[in-house]
Amino acid sequence: MASRHLSRISTLQALFTSDMRGDLSMDAVLKAHEQNIASLPHDDEDLSFSDNILRGVIVKREEIDTIIEKAAPQWPIEKIAAVDRNILRVGLYELLFGDTTSVPPKVALNEAIEIAKIFGGDSSSRFVNGVLGAVYREMGSPRREEAPKQERNLSVREYLAGVVVCARFENDVRVALVRDPFGRWTLPKTKYEKGELSDGAALRAAREELGITDVVLKAPLGEHEYTAHDPSKGAEVRRVGYYAACAAHQPLSVGQGESVLEAEWFSEEELAELPLYDDLRDIITSGIVVARDGCI
Repeated sequence: MASRHLSRISTLQALFTSDMRGDLSMDAVLKAHEQNIASLPHDDEDLSFSDNILRGVIVKREEIDTIIEKAAPQWPIEKIAAVDRNILRVGLYELLFGDTTSVPPKVALNEAIEIAKIFGGDSSSRFVNGVLGAVYREMGSPRREEAPKQERNLSVREYLAGVVVCARFENDVRVALVRDPFGRWTLPKTKYEKGELSDGAALRAAREELGITDVVLKAPLGEHEYTAHDPSKGAEVRRVGYYAACAAHQPLSVGQGESVLEAEWFSEEELAELPLYDDLRDIITSGIVVARDGCI
């Protein structure tokens, strides 16, 4: 059996044991791992690999659990079976924070599903596949800079529309952004509906992801491409065409966006400190420039 497969199993056992004891502290998990590896053929196990995953899962657990809750909103984290919950934690850590040159995202996804088939219940593998698959489809955004070079030559398979909504606030211009499940702030965007034009889709993105309807489009800002991953299709390039838009400064609310945790207005000074996707900064800046002249 492959050493890293064994490593994931021993990692799951340590997390499961600690979770059932109600103590997921670093010391408790590492102690449980020490005890569990005695029952495995650990000469074949990559101990440094499992140790790195365990430490990473504990450090990132709150962030990972938030992503699980977003991907499976009908299942509060405490209601998910302990085995499934910890398989998801390991799988999400590898997908989002692991070394993709050593373990490609699709390998991490498949490993989690296989382990769910072995240790979970009858529906565990389907549940794990559903949650991890939802995250995997969005991975082009948070980790596109790590995508293998060969993916860069893919043709565009999906087109979206996005919007940079700005508003006057006192003597300042503010821009509306949304936070995704990976903790990054980004721009509202949406897929085209059948027969929909780009301006209509951009307005719908503002309505669905910011919760505002009184938006005036001012000018197109250009396009942005990123590589996303779909479990059924593999890698695909998505192209987003962005518009600059103006609106009144008003409370924002998360609408129907599938990958939006919250929405908020930010000043230009605040943008410099935000965890943004770097290749969106120029588009945001261009939208603010249009807003200075075009927004009342």
